[in-house]
Amino acid sequence: MDKNTLTGLLLMGLVLFGFMYCNKPERTPETATTQTETTVQAQAIKESPEKKLINNLTGYVNAYGTPVPGDTTGKAVSVSTAEMNVTLNVDSTLTGTIKTNGQDIDLKDITGDPASSQYDPDRRRQVVNAVNKRLDVIMEYQEFAQFVGRPGKTVTLTNGKMNVTFDAAGGMIKRVVLPGYKTEVTDPATDVEMFNASSAAYAFTFKTVNQQKVQTNALTFDLDSLAPNKIRMSLNWENGAQFAMIYTLVPDEYVVKLDIEQKDMDKVLPTTVSDAGFDWIYRMKRNEKGRTFEERNSAIYYKYVDETPEDLNALADDSEDLQGQIRWIAFKNQFFSSIIIPRTTFSTAEVASWNLKDNDSYVKRMDTHATFRYKPTDAKGPGFDFYFGPNDYSTLSHLDDVIAPDQDGLELTRIIPLGWGIFRWINTLIIIPVFNFLGSFITNYGIIILLLTIFIKIILFPFTYKSYMSQAKMRVLAPEIKEINEKYPGQENAMKRQQETMKLYSRAGASPFSGCLPMLLQMPVLIAMFSFFPSAIELRGQSFLWAHDLSAPDVIFTLPFSIPFYGDKVSLFCLLMTVVNIVYTRINMQNQPGNASMPGMKWMMYLMPVMFLFFFNDYASGLSYYYFLSLLITIIQTYIFRRVIDEKKVRAEMEANAKKPRKKKGFMARLEAAQKKQEAMMREQAKQNARRRR
Repeated sequence: MDKNTLTGLLLMGLVLFGFMYCNKPERTPETATTQTETTVQAQAIKESPEKKLINNLTGYVNAYGTPVPGDTTGKAVSVSTAEMNVTLNVDSTLTGTIKTNGQDIDLKDITGDPASSQYDPDRRRQVVNAVNKRLDVIMEYQEFAQFVGRPGKTVTLTNGKMNVTFDAAGGMIKRVVLPGYKTEVTDPATDVEMFNASSAAYAFTFKTVNQQKVQTNALTFDLDSLAPNKIRMSLNWENGAQFAMIYTLVPDEYVVKLDIEQKDMDKVLPTTVSDAGFDWIYRMKRNEKGRTFEERNSAIYYKYVDETPEDLNALADDSEDLQGQIRWIAFKNQFFSSIIIPRTTFSTAEVASWNLKDNDSYVKRMDTHATFRYKPTDAKGPGFDFYFGPNDYSTLSHLDDVIAPDQDGLELTRIIPLGWGIFRWINTLIIIPVFNFLGSFITNYGIIILLLTIFIKIILFPFTYKSYMSQAKMRVLAPEIKEINEKYPGQENAMKRQQETMKLYSRAGASPFSGCLPMLLQMPVLIAMFSFFPSAIELRGQSFLWAHDLSAPDVIFTLPFSIPFYGDKVSLFCLLMTVVNIVYTRINMQNQPGNASMPGMKWMMYLMPVMFLFFFNDYASGLSYYYFLSLLITIIQTYIFRRVIDEKKVRAEMEANAKKPRKKKGFMARLEAAQKKQEAMMREQAKQNARRRR
């Protein structure tokens, strides 16, 4: 295509466009108004509430209606329930009544000729809208629709441990309060609230004939009190069907039992139904001053039958799709937990949690969507137990006898993070029994921690003494070790220097490793205490000296700025622990010979206490207080050992040992053999290098 052809096509296009623009029909205001009115009228007809009502009701009666007796055409059908008595006639008109706001509304007044209606236009429009809303409810809830939107009542039961409010609207627990515990984040302090319908909800889910899901928290139950600690919530149909939930507060326990009873539910639900759902949505309230630690210790826990409990990641958003026999599911906070325990098991469960970091009032959002075996024909449905209470080891251990005495162990104590393996054994077999024993006659938990620390130090005393004796021997040998280092200086004499040093240790009956084993035996106790103190609910709200709460940081003042990895809060017990740790490190370094030749190691040892300052600043003050006491007692023991142990006698014993014939065995023998082998290899390598140079 040449240039002239292209130009011609462009000109023709411009002419055609101009012709169409000049000859387009004018749109007068009258025409525009008429078109707009026509569009609005069409939309009004399409979206007319009366039209919507007729279409929806016609479809519903066609789907669920039964033939009208005496109709020879077979086209007339009707629906007769507690909510409606409607007939779809042969001529496709609707007659009958539908219940709205407790009144029977005649369809002829809202779908027939407006002139014959008892309502004026405005009132008719209001009634039609109300009936449409009610019809939506009927279509969604089917046979359960009559229980939606009814007024309900509440009742509160108490058993000394907790106050539980039940609401007929929803058939569920509305509020749970623990009067024995106070929040640490409100001023004035209020009772700890374990459950509130404004931030949490649970419901049982059923599937109707058309597979529509119906949740019990949308229904209003009839509520009857059976005893001071028991209520009954029920749904009662005109056809005799009944679904009831009986709630019982167990005396002096943090347990609410839920038993399901039913009658002729196969008239309401399909007989093919084999399972039902349990949904629990929960926003976990803040209770503690130390939010960081509360977040770290808040998570969803769950247990399969015959397996050890597991948990979701507490440090990040997490979810799991559980399949199998699920024994229980727990929404665990740092010191309190809400747990659902089915009498049988859950078949499946989807659990998920999200951190609510931008919310000052709540810590996490937790959801559970579970299923369990259920049949409408069973007279007695599945039972459930709710636990709303503290993460107290003794209380949770006792629940096996309260809830499932004839079944496998619930292992609910596993939600308390007491460490794994040997560390948990130390806590459960030694620390917790001693702690509870002391707490039975001493009310000041600062004193209890002091006595517990002394008790632990007494148990570890033989190991501590052996470790110090090893250090004493090493100090006595320090001059000889120095002579060896001076006699064999340089890297080229490293092997010879090491051999001579080991010979010295062997002759004197000393070992640089003899002090390591006692220290290693003490480490499990220190690690176990690291897990115990932040999890001990006994310390919650307990004050000591300047610390108002031994389970939270003992903040003495807040800095006007934030230090990276430290924050802006200054905890005094943590500072004291750091100072004492530095002093202990200095004393310990003085007890170790040869440290002057390793200045890098010296600074590394002093760096550790400073790191602990950053690490422990946001931890429970009770933990920092314990480590402070432990280090202080160790320093005192060290000075006592120095006065009691005569290093001259130690030297005399070592000299006497050196004169005795000693058979090398054990670690020292293996070490010396390895050194000789390595020395032989080095000599052979030196010979080969010398031959190559020739």
